[in-house]
Amino acid sequence: MSDASALAISLFSEILTADQLLRARLTKVLPNKMEISHFSVLNQLARGGERTPAQLAKSFHVTRGAMTNTLSKLEIAGYVHIRPDWDDARRKLVSISNAGKAAREAALAAISPVIEEMLVELGEDKLRAALPVLRELRERLDE
Repeated sequence: MSDASALAISLFSEILTADQLLRARLTKVLPNKMEISHFSVLNQLARGGERTPAQLAKSFHVTRGAMTNTLSKLEIAGYVHIRPDWDDARRKLVSISNAGKAAREAALAAISPVIEEMLVELGEDKLRAALPVLRELRERLDE
């Protein structure tokens, strides 16, 4: 194995392990048994307005079935509204409800201390330096 291959494997191993650890830590603090996928969808809807399930599935790189499952749970919880698209009856549109906005705010309040702790421990300069590399890696993987 070349040094470059070993370096790449180490990088991906660190990213995957950090992802698992961060997900576990955030899952512990999210309120009302909310899952990270639920928070992520609510966060996107709060910032981006109405979306179709297909658009959401594409933006999260999951199957339509997986997104339908997540949206069903969010709808049962009262966090989203799912309605027919009046221009195309085959499509549905999803929007965040007032309860969903409140749940998102509660989740943000719960995860903020975890994020702040990492910010303090690592330092702003390190985080700023890491972001461009991680962003470029994500963009290349998305191609």
